[in-house]
Amino acid sequence: MKSLEQLSSTLDSTGQAHLLNFWDSLSSSQQQQLHDQISGIDFEQLGSLLSQESAGGELSALADRAQPPPAITLEQFHDAQAHRHAVELGSDAIASGKVAMVLTAGGQGSRLGFEHPKGMYPIGPVSGCSLYQMIIEKVLARARQFGSSIPLYVMTSPPTHVESSNYLAEHDYFAYPADDFRLFCQGVMPAVDSENKIILAEKHSLFLSPDGHGGAVAALTNSGCLQEMLDRGVEFVFYGQVDNPLIQACDPALIGFHIARQSEMTTQVVRKTDPLQKVGNVVAIDGRVQIIEYSDLPAEYACRQNEDGSLRLWAGSIAVHVFDTAFLDRVSRDAASLPFHRARKKVTFVDRNGEKQIPVEPNATKFERFIFDLLPQARNAIVCEVDPAEGFCAVKNSAPAESETPQHVKDAISRLHRQWIRRAGVRAEDGVAVEISPLFAVDEPQFARRVQKMEPICEPTYLVDPGQDS
Repeated sequence: MKSLEQLSSTLDSTGQAHLLNFWDSLSSSQQQQLHDQISGIDFEQLGSLLSQESAGGELSALADRAQPPPAITLEQFHDAQAHRHAVELGSDAIASGKVAMVLTAGGQGSRLGFEHPKGMYPIGPVSGCSLYQMIIEKVLARARQFGSSIPLYVMTSPPTHVESSNYLAEHDYFAYPADDFRLFCQGVMPAVDSENKIILAEKHSLFLSPDGHGGAVAALTNSGCLQEMLDRGVEFVFYGQVDNPLIQACDPALIGFHIARQSEMTTQVVRKTDPLQKVGNVVAIDGRVQIIEYSDLPAEYACRQNEDGSLRLWAGSIAVHVFDTAFLDRVSRDAASLPFHRARKKVTFVDRNGEKQIPVEPNATKFERFIFDLLPQARNAIVCEVDPAEGFCAVKNSAPAESETPQHVKDAISRLHRQWIRRAGVRAEDGVAVEISPLFAVDEPQFARRVQKMEPICEPTYLVDPGQDS
């Protein structure tokens, strides 16, 4: 542990001496907190970031060379022969214990008016199950389907870690085998003001924010989880985020197409319905797959069409990926593999007089890493299209937003499950809330095989595994 003198010397040499301005007025516990936070900063890394220019303009300039990415479209995905082969490959990988799942759950539910980790948000349209429960049970159901183990790694952030840990423990990790469940925490980064000074949120505390979903690689490495995967013989990692309850967790077909194409990183995408849709645009530039954020893609390029009138840059990112574990191991050894992006935000801070200030305009630069920045480094990177009705509906906003609200997501779950039920030959009335527990059926083929004679569904219904509490 660094002494106060060593800490002070480091701050003096890096131009951050103001962080100790209120030291003498702090209690011993407050001094310890501030000491630990400052000690956790990589000042060499921060100095390098502060000396770099933002890459936004450069990325925008690449738009003219952007092409559609190498893709497996819905038509190709559902080709009977190709799909059957992919399912066989993916199923064998799961059954052989070669697949793990990483679920990122570092976000809070503030935008939903929910002052807890977002994973705890109740989203089941009938059951009221949380996002955590719904997705964890999907992975558990997939493991049971193949009589195998799927190690599940859940990434929290410092603001959500303790509460998530307590919540999951209270619910016995929703019956997930203890030997296959790991909770790990992503890193944080300080924010800086317009003079590149680290911001104090309180006299005794820095303003620290999670380092983005791209921080998963460093967090997996630092926690020992990545090495554990390698030791267990895991070859493929299915990655998703907790806010999407429609995620097709550890889908054998997606894993199989990844294997068949010998891809190091496969990204699931949806077909954009609006050229200016606020999703990352997955493109190929100079033969390499990458993502251009919607804010960096000029409208003239976003609106370009093919001869048949379809969008040229059609693939929208939904933050679902399949990685080769060996690829993650390789990039984890290269500090430059995931660059930091800058974001201007409003951050409440303590001024030089110790007074708290609430800005009306963005006053701070935050630093985040994005996992999709690994795409250009991956060999044979591909995208694989999914129908959003079957695989993507994220909950992000509270009402009265026009999309991505809890009610929109609940309705999407019910629509999908009514479709499964109707295709199995059972009548389900329009508008009736329906929910199928993943432990009853994790996908439509399993539902069709399992369902027996059922009465018409005319009232809210939750189809639950007999071993579950209803």
